[in-house]
Amino acid sequence: MSDISRCDNVQQFYDQLADKYHQIFADWRSAVVAQGRILDDVIRRYVSKDKLSILDCSCGIGTQAIGLALKGHQVSASDISAKEVERAQAESKSFGVEVAYRQADMRQLAFEVPGQFDAVISCDNALPHLLTDADLNQAVKSMWAKLEPGGLLLVSIRDYDGLGDQKPKLGSTGVFQETDGMRARFQVWEWHDGETYTVHQFLLEQEGRDWATSHYETTYRALKRKTLSELLSQAGFTGIEWLMPEQSGYYQPIVVARKAL
Repeated sequence: MSDISRCDNVQQFYDQLADKYHQIFADWRSAVVAQGRILDDVIRRYVSKDKLSILDCSCGIGTQAIGLALKGHQVSASDISAKEVERAQAESKSFGVEVAYRQADMRQLAFEVPGQFDAVISCDNALPHLLTDADLNQAVKSMWAKLEPGGLLLVSIRDYDGLGDQKPKLGSTGVFQETDGMRARFQVWEWHDGETYTVHQFLLEQEGRDWATSHYETTYRALKRKTLSELLSQAGFTGIEWLMPEQSGYYQPIVVARKAL
């Protein structure tokens, strides 16, 4: 399978999931506010400027972009999925914030997103969708190009340093009570080797005595922290630092790095 086919599959995955993406969360709107607060706190450890220009280059339906806009930042956002960008635009209006959205591949930011920014972020394990070193290199170099000198990169991924060895079969699960019934989510992880795995995302909604089931699948690379740190260093980033959830309050490990002045 060619790299571009993989990219097309990622786009298809999120296009299909866009309308139901919020169901992955117990309460998506609360998560928007909470993640914005946490990420704002982390960013302000490294940047003292009050109002930052921030690019979220894997924005999805706007979870982090909207949250950071609520904290007063000037946020631009992009995603490979046109459907998710469309929904993110609508959700931004529902929160009463302005975010400049566009469809863009994170590997092509230098060509598809204008300007440079005080910070570039990519959260929710988006970067490991890129399965080869070549694609990862292209993405981190593209992020580097979008930063002002001295700018901050912030990326979150799953904790693959343990997961790659354990190779769990079951991912995120949850059951939630809604006003009109119950809903549930769970993931089945199909490991191909120690490096890649396919996630089967199941969303279930109660309809009277029956349940409607939706299934989506996509493939990730189990990207170790050392590997990503080396790729960031090769791309020209400095001050590379990892923050674990107990240090940041965020639910995934975060790596921060600087574009040298």
